Amino acid sequence: MSHIYIALVDTPGILAYLIRTFLKQRYIHVVLSMDSDLEEAYSVGRRHPAVPLLAGFEKEDKQAVFRAFPTARYLVYELDCSAAQKAAIRRGLEEDFQQRYRLHYAVLGLFFILLGRPFYQKNHYTCSSYVARLLGQNGMLISEKHFSLVTPRDFYLLQRKKVIYEGSLSGLLEDRKETIGRSSRCGGEVAYGR
Repeated sequence: MSHIYIALVDTPGILAYLIRTFLKQRYIHVVLSMDSDLEEAYSVGRRHPAVPLLAGFEKEDKQAVFRAFPTARYLVYELDCSAAQKAAIRRGLEEDFQQRYRLHYAVLGLFFILLGRPFYQKNHYTCSSYVARLLGQNGMLISEKHFSLVTPRDFYLLQRKKVIYEGSLSGLLEDRKETIGRSSRCGGEVAYGR
């Protein structure tokens, strides 16, 4: 059995406030990672954490997010998958990263989500629709809805998840340092025990 990791993120900002108000939940951004430390993590969002207007597909940089949003909170959980599913998802992420400047944030899609009408504009995604599409293409259905209508709330409500971390980004970064320190002293890998 293999695993992939979903991070739900709460960051400040006007757009985040509007999404948070609409979804009526704290976590409003979805990140897909191949590892529990979020070192190999991707999302459709801000290309630079401090500039909301420049958005598209990017590899997540926790340190840059921390510098821009020191109060950011994360909910990280793992989902079971087969080794073949994980390999196919990783290939999809790597291929999309190679063409990341062709993948954009679906601003127009937000209005269709409000209307409850599926809408897909080529190479345009919200953070949640991108992850839902990629996982769905690989046999990991997040929702019965069209991928363009999937929101962070659908990820939050998933039943088949194992929470491995919930707290501040600074705490996640600190846990990572402690884990690396314990791993190097013990000669093995230590997983989060939350």
